[in-house]
Amino acid sequence: MSQPAAPATPSTASKEASALDDVPQLGLWAAIASLSYVFWVVGGMEMIERLAYYGVKAVATLYAKDPVSKGGLGVTMSEFGTLLAIWALVQSIVPAFTGGLSDRYGYKQTIAASTVVKIMGYLTMAALTTYTGFFIGAMLLATGTAIFKPGIQGTLVKSTRRENSSMAWGIFYQTVNIGGFLGPLVAGFMRKMEWRFVFLACAAIISLNFLMLLIYKEPGKEERLARAAAGDHAKTSLAAASLHELSKPHVWTYLGVFSGFWFMFNSLFDVLPAHIEEWVDTRGIVLDLFGGQKVDNPLVQFFVVMNKDGSEILPEGMLNLNAALIMITCFLVAGWTGKLKATTSMWIGTLLASLALALSGWSSLGWISIGAIAVFSLGEMMSSPKFSEYIGNFAPDDKKAMYLGFSQIPLAIGWFLEGKVGPMLYDHMASKDRFAREMLTEKGWDAAKVAAVKQGEAFDTLVKHLGQNAHDVTRVLYERHELSIGAVWYIMAVVGVISAFGIWVYAQQVRKWMAKGQV
Repeated sequence: MSQPAAPATPSTASKEASALDDVPQLGLWAAIASLSYVFWVVGGMEMIERLAYYGVKAVATLYAKDPVSKGGLGVTMSEFGTLLAIWALVQSIVPAFTGGLSDRYGYKQTIAASTVVKIMGYLTMAALTTYTGFFIGAMLLATGTAIFKPGIQGTLVKSTRRENSSMAWGIFYQTVNIGGFLGPLVAGFMRKMEWRFVFLACAAIISLNFLMLLIYKEPGKEERLARAAAGDHAKTSLAAASLHELSKPHVWTYLGVFSGFWFMFNSLFDVLPAHIEEWVDTRGIVLDLFGGQKVDNPLVQFFVVMNKDGSEILPEGMLNLNAALIMITCFLVAGWTGKLKATTSMWIGTLLASLALALSGWSSLGWISIGAIAVFSLGEMMSSPKFSEYIGNFAPDDKKAMYLGFSQIPLAIGWFLEGKVGPMLYDHMASKDRFAREMLTEKGWDAAKVAAVKQGEAFDTLVKHLGQNAHDVTRVLYERHELSIGAVWYIMAVVGVISAFGIWVYAQQVRKWMAKGQV
């Protein structure tokens, strides 16, 4: 590996400044036509990996809070939050170092290794149906994902040009969400039979990437082998090289200000499924879309992800609108945002995502939840692809995977904090199980009798005790605790607003650094 860089001379400063600046993009169709064979192969690999990953991620919260009597883990949201926080650290910090390994030893080798580790993770989840078993499986899955990401994204950067990078990242994000759309469909179908079938299906799906590796060709392989033959890698340790690059002001500040976006993004998958399952009434959506109170068509039930009798949309079906919108429209948004400065697109998108979270807490109506998810999706399309595009563009040519490994650091910060804080906030301020226990106490149950009710079964117990319809009892609980439930999402939204402001300030500071040649 090359020596740590010396202080920038005027020529090197100018080169780095141009890397931080925006480059005019090709038109929509010209940019699509310019994308290489390797780009499409790597997009296919990412789609398969995300299909399997979101097959688990979309339902993990529901699996955790489902009572043991129904095949779930039967844990509180706070307990599950501890797992999420550690999952976040492993999956997001490790790429900062595995990215250097990908640059050094080859993208193909690390992608193959990651696939093996991820298969082990899914199989562990299927075999060990306890909280400890799921924890071990999640750590394996996190490690495999950490190894996978830098090689895939490094390939993307090396197979594209600055002039088509906006479209490339937009379409790549679109392929991510094709997988993200199909994964919950598979999970929603499989979990109706048995939870472990979800994990077995995901293990089979990720195995398809071994076939994709047969047609994958690593870009820049000759240059990598030449550097290895020259002994460049022996001069500096990976850790020292990574820390040196991270110490650059335009790198660590960029990573820091984007952390708030990932806080919000992960709340969409870690907390919103519980909120939708417990408080959002989707029966009105079914009635408006299909003209009846129930849907009997099994094909419609599969693609909309409905409950067994077709009367409601399951949480993973509601959230799948996010992936569906991105899958269909991301290349159009990429074409539009290609005309904006990358940082401008990011701070506007982050504000839109913040607005969406506030909407989620404002009402329990199904259509309001649909609108919130749609607004969040637009904000995500404006922010997330641009984040990766920007850091990929200013990364040194021989450190592309390393820098894209760094891009997981804000994800680590945001997801770690959300993983711990989000479920805990929900558990204390919005948990239906907690509110049901309080009402049972009000109805004359003593503390010991309430405590004897198993985790996740308090609401069903309350419904049985009251002899009322479950939806009516839900409405009563929601009206009593509406302010507390909404506050969870208003707090999340404030984090996003702060992050958007940080991105705007960063953009102003970068211009000053560039003008002074201090980058």
